[in-house]
Parts: sequence; structure tokens; C-alpha cells
Amino acid sequence: MADPTGPAPTGLDLPGPDPTGPDLPGPDVLDAFRLTGTPALLPGGAGNSVRVGDAVLKPDAGDPESAEWLGDVMARVREDGFRVGRPLRARSGAWSHAGWSATRFVAGAEPDHAGAPRWLETVAAGRAFHRALAGVPRPAFLDRRSDWWAVGDRVAWQEREPAVVPALREPYEMLSALAGPPPSAPPQLVHGDLTGNVLYAPGLPPAVIDFSPYWRPPAFAEAVVVGDALLWHGAGTGLLRAAVSLSGPEFLPYVARALVFRLATDSARARDLGEHRAAEVVTGARSFARAARLLGAVRPSANPFPAPSG
Repeated sequence: MADPTGPAPTGLDLPGPDPTGPDLPGPDVLDAFRLTGTPALLPGGAGNSVRVGDAVLKPDAGDPESAEWLGDVMARVREDGFRVGRPLRARSGAWSHAGWSATRFVAGAEPDHAGAPRWLETVAAGRAFHRALAGVPRPAFLDRRSDWWAVGDRVAWQEREPAVVPALREPYEMLSALAGPPPSAPPQLVHGDLTGNVLYAPGLPPAVIDFSPYWRPPAFAEAVVVGDALLWHGAGTGLLRAAVSLSGPEFLPYVARALVFRLATDSARARDLGEHRAAEVVTGARSFARAARLLGAVRPSANPFPAPSG
């Protein structure tokens, strides 16, 4: 799930319509996808997904190349331990029409992260999804991305110099020290925003939605889930130790790198949106510092920072 202090990414992690006044697909779009009914805005995400009957429509953020690529990939991915919303072709044969793409609606709901969290199940669903994506070639459009999330990703992997706002510099240094140099694990196509985009329904495999493509080792995408749980959902060392039991101690630097990714994304957003976000950035800095100390509590030899109480 995207940082609740700022706009959430769209399915392709590109800026979408303003969620305070989202556009709705017109009759021509519904006809192009052979849909009937009244569009209803769906909750969550970037606030720009619309349900019409058994379909979900979403703006393609003005990037038809990525929309066509996404349709091709999601039409072919083999479901094994997960479900996806299969894309719908327009009458033209394309995967998008007039800036909109469509998928089948999938049943399910986001877990109650406070009362009944399912973090390791979400990690497992992502792992199954990534196994199905293994061998898919790297899409060229990833190199052209320049949104906040792309900036954060490149900073996290030391492919771009950090330009961190002052309030976030201390936790950035803490997390960078924990992350260390980039690992040599081979990259592949992964979903970089699984948190909030894995849905659960009784008797069904988890549904993976809103695919946000990145080209990184699968462990990094899994670590983003754990990092998000630490940052925004009150998870602690218990989750970290469980994740280490599942993935090994080498997983902890991935979690630190995932937190650098989120921090650098927040920093890029704060620089663009200006000083009126200063209080939110300071609050975020405390969350990042807490996460760094939790990592240090599980990996004390690598981090002298004291763990937070509670």
C-alpha cells in the first residue's frame, strides 16, 4: 500500500487523476469494452478505479505503451497459488481505449492489519506471483519512469544520488548503513507495491491486484511488505523474526533497502509539494527511525541504534 501521507500509486505506479475529483469513464469507454451499467468509484488505492458490473476500469495515466504491455503480461500469467483480474480487450483489440484499461473484478478484501494481520501470507502470495513472472523480459518503459517512486527505487539501489530533505537525513543514514551495498541476487519482474494489493476471500487463493512493475530481486518486493508493516501498521520485531525464519538472515538488509525506497520516495514527494508538508515529513521521519531501530534490535551486531520500547 502506498504511504498514507501522500498520493498512492496507480497500478503502474504512475501519477493518475486527482483523487479529489476523479474522472469517470464515459459511454464510449463502456461501449469499447462491451460493458453496461453505472460506473461506481472503488475505495482504496489512488482513488481512480471504477467498477462497472463484473469489470474494473482504471486510467492508464497517459502511457499506452505500458498499458498494452501490462495487458499482454496479465493475460498470460499462469495462476498458481494466487488469482489476478484478467485484462479485457477493447473492441479494437487493444488493451486500452481513450486512456482507460479494464480487468475482470476479483472478489476479496484487504486484511485487517491491526486486528488480524496476514503479512507472511501476503509475502507468500507475492512469491507465488513472482514465480509466475520469472522469465518475462524487462520492459523498456521502466528506464523512462521519473515519478517519485522511480526516484525512490533508484536511490535505494544506489543508481541515483540521494537528495534527501533535511528532516529525513538521519533515518536515511541509519537505514542505508543497515542496507549495505546492493546484493548480487538476479533481478526479475516484480510487484513493488504488494501491501494493500493482495486481497483475501474465503476458500479462494489470494488475489494480486494493481501490478506495479519493478525490475529487482523478488526478495526486495517481499521486503517492501515487511517494511510497510513496520512503518504504517505498528508491526515490530516479531514480524521481523518470523520473516527471517521464512527467508533467512540475509532478508534483513532487503528490509532496510525497502525502507530506504519508501523514505527516498517520500523525500522526492516532499521536495515537489513544498513546505506545507513539513509536519508530515517530520512525523514520517519518526516512523523511519523507529523501523531502523527495530531492525537493529533483530540484527544488533549491524546496528548500535537502541530499539524503541513497546
